[in-house]
Amino acid sequence: MFRRKSDVESGVGKWVSYLNREKKLDSLVGSRPPAPPAPKGLYIWGNVGSGKTMLMDMFYGATQGIVKHRRRYHFHEAMLKINEQMHKIWKNQVEEKSLQSSISNWMINLPFDSKVKEWLAAEERYKQEAQMQNILPAVADKLLTDWQSDRKGGSILCFDEIQTVDVFAIVALSGILGRLLTTGTVLVATSNRAPNNLNQDGMQREIFQKFLAKLEEQCEIVYIGSEIDYRRLIAQRSKDQVHYFWPLDSTALEGYEKMWHVVTGAVGGQITSVNIPVMFGRMLEVPESCHGVTRFTFEYLCGQPVGAADYIAVAENYHTVFISDIPVMSMRIRDKSRFILALKLNCGVARRFITLIDELYNHHCRLVCSAASTIDDLFQGTEEGVDELAREATLGSHQPGDRSFQFETETEGGKLRRDVLAEGTVGTGGSSTSIISMVSGEEETFAFRRAVSRLIEMQTPLYLEGVRNLHPYFRRELCQESEIDCASNLQ
Repeated sequence: MFRRKSDVESGVGKWVSYLNREKKLDSLVGSRPPAPPAPKGLYIWGNVGSGKTMLMDMFYGATQGIVKHRRRYHFHEAMLKINEQMHKIWKNQVEEKSLQSSISNWMINLPFDSKVKEWLAAEERYKQEAQMQNILPAVADKLLTDWQSDRKGGSILCFDEIQTVDVFAIVALSGILGRLLTTGTVLVATSNRAPNNLNQDGMQREIFQKFLAKLEEQCEIVYIGSEIDYRRLIAQRSKDQVHYFWPLDSTALEGYEKMWHVVTGAVGGQITSVNIPVMFGRMLEVPESCHGVTRFTFEYLCGQPVGAADYIAVAENYHTVFISDIPVMSMRIRDKSRFILALKLNCGVARRFITLIDELYNHHCRLVCSAASTIDDLFQGTEEGVDELAREATLGSHQPGDRSFQFETETEGGKLRRDVLAEGTVGTGGSSTSIISMVSGEEETFAFRRAVSRLIEMQTPLYLEGVRNLHPYFRRELCQESEIDCASNLQ
């Protein structure tokens, strides 16, 4: 056996010898080049139906198999995941805090000098503040983590429909997206607003300005100036299949019921009532369910305090959703006091319906519904009504338990959300206990137009043909069949 000659210089240790070799190498070939900066991302904004989401999804699809770590989120889904991660971190901190407090109390009760006790108390306060300040970076690090393998994910984040509906959205998005951009994540985002118009109410201005500077530094801002709604254009050039039955008369209702029996007959099986899991450990009762097909009334889904988490659960579990008795959501009321009362009711219902349509569209569900009017006439009087009095009404329109724009659904989650705003580095600049939607009339009107545009596209053959290929229900079936084929080949 020959012993390899040692590379360690005589008279010095191993690490000093290694550093000396590195210096010699640097003098011969130059120092190691720095890592290249991450490529710039894209922030795409423009009008309803101009193709923003389609372009983003084309890019996301093209990265499959090329970019290992990537994620795509819609605004509602991202906010729910952020709240879920915050809730988990908060619960862990509560458990640690309880143990640390017990130890600190025991130490403070010992016969130490008063100076030592003051130091211990200050140390405890510092730890609590540090935990709260680090909560958003911790959530950011988890946002792109693959939950199955718990490995760090996504060098690419696609984010659809960036919006700032309340103080929490501004704080969370500024902290989390800012952190991801700083660590080299490439962001491709869509919105109806230019970046500097996202926060027109001036909420958390200092925090938002830092995020805006980082966004403009790391992303190319692209405006799609087309006034054409391409969803409508496709619908005009295609022969729609009848999935939208109106008005609520006997003929339309007969067609709606016939469609229900045809679809459920095709999938087979018994129609039953089931409970499906929703985030934060909740369950949602589904009155009529049959092999990926379900039916609800409008009142059941939008007339009670449910929200994005519930709609995501429905959209993920059912490829075909029937909704009956959709009313006209009107705000044309001349009397001011009556308008405010109606706005409290109609805005909550309309927002839930818009959120529902967003999630059904994002998951590529087939929607069959009966409604009181044409799609274009579902939202009436929004521009003159909301623009005039939305802010005045919004201050009193937030009802306890309304989950339309509340992404947490537990007491702990609500407390956590206020703590992040009030106790961390991000003060609210206002009341920390009143997290209310600050959606402007312009934002509301855009949301209405987007919902109408998507409803129109959901009737087209091009959209309906994609349900079987794109909906999670069928993709899960395909994965299960592949696993069975692999198992049978191994046997």
